[in-house]
Amino acid sequence: MSLWSQSTLAHSTQLLYAGFAQDSPARKEASGTSGSPETVGMCTLTVGCKSGYKIFSLEAVDKLEQVYQCSEAKDVYIVETLVSCNVVALVSLQAPRKLKVCHLHTRLELCSYSYSRSVLAVRLNRHRMVVCLEEALFFYSFQDLRLLHVISETPSNETGLCALHDNYLAYPGSVSMGKVHVFDTIHLRAATSILAHNSPLAALAFDATGYKLATASEKGTVIRVFSIPEGQKLYEFRRGLKRCVQICSLTFSLKGLFLCASSNTETVHVFRLHTEAELQEQDATWTGYLGKLLVASSSYLPTRVTEIISQGRAFATVHLPFCDLKTSCFLATIQNVPQLLVAASNGYLYIYNLDSQDGGECTLLKRHSLGE
Repeated sequence: MSLWSQSTLAHSTQLLYAGFAQDSPARKEASGTSGSPETVGMCTLTVGCKSGYKIFSLEAVDKLEQVYQCSEAKDVYIVETLVSCNVVALVSLQAPRKLKVCHLHTRLELCSYSYSRSVLAVRLNRHRMVVCLEEALFFYSFQDLRLLHVISETPSNETGLCALHDNYLAYPGSVSMGKVHVFDTIHLRAATSILAHNSPLAALAFDATGYKLATASEKGTVIRVFSIPEGQKLYEFRRGLKRCVQICSLTFSLKGLFLCASSNTETVHVFRLHTEAELQEQDATWTGYLGKLLVASSSYLPTRVTEIISQGRAFATVHLPFCDLKTSCFLATIQNVPQLLVAASNGYLYIYNLDSQDGGECTLLKRHSLGE
C-alpha cells in the first residue's frame, strides 16, 4: 500500500512509497481459528524513493536483505508488485499520468497506459489490475492486461483510497460521509454499499480471506470491521476518545486475529478480533456478565454512552520515537513469531515484538535503514 498521497509527497524526506507482503497460509487457515502459528512465506518490503525502487526480504528480525534495486526510474511513488509473477506496476512523479507495467527482473516494459489525470493508486492480484484516478477506476485483466471495465465519475477520491482482494474492490462512495462501495471485480458489478462512518473515509483494508473489511474515517477515533459481501458490522474498536488523528494504514494479521492501525501520532494500536469460541467463553466470565447488563440497560442509557462502553480497546500498543511522520504498518510472522513492522517516511523500518497472548506495550527489537 502507498504511504503517501500526491498531496503529501513533497513533505516526504526519504520514501515515497512502502508496501509489505507475505505469502498467506491456506484460505481455511486465514479464517481466524486459533492454534499454533503456521509456517508462512518470506516477508517482503517494497519501497519507492527519489532514486528508484527497491525490494527487501526479511527472513529474521536482524536480517533485512536488499534483493532487488532499480535506479532507471526516478521519483517512484507507486510500486505495486506481484513478486511471484515477476510483475511490477510503476508511476513516477516525472510522469504521474503514465503507468508502466514491467517484468520485474528483465525490466522489459510489458505495456504502458496514459490517463487524463494523475494515477493515485494501483492494485494488483492474480486476476485484476485496478488503476485509481481521482474520479475514475479502471479494471484490467491481469492475464493479458486488457481493459475490461471503467467506473467513471466516482466521488472525488483525492488520496486514491481503495483496497483490493481476490474478488472485491472497496472504495469511497461519498465525499461527505464514510460510505464504502464494494465492487465485484470478477463479475464486474456492484456488490454492496456500507455506511461505515459519519465522516469521510481515511483507510480501508481487507483481511487475508477477503471476507472482512476494516474501515476508518477522517476523525480516526473509531475503527470498524464489516463482513463482505453482506456488509454486517462485526467489530468496533475505539482508537481514541477526544483526539482526532489521521489514520495512515490499517492491516490485518494473516490469520485475521489482529488488526493494526497507524496514524500521524506516535502511537500504533493493535486490536484483537475475538473468535466465536472466545466470545462464548467470555460470556461465562464476570466481564461477560457486565456486558449483558449493558445490553439490558441500553434502552435507557444514551446511545452515545452505550456505544463508547461497548467498543473494544487496543490489545497492544507501540510508542514510536517520533510523531507527525507518514507510516505504514504490517503484522508479519517471522520465524513463526508474530512481529509488528512500521515503515516510516524518514526512511527506516522499525520492528516490534507482539505478545499474542497478553498484548500490552510492544518492545522495539530492531531498526533498519531503507535509505537512498
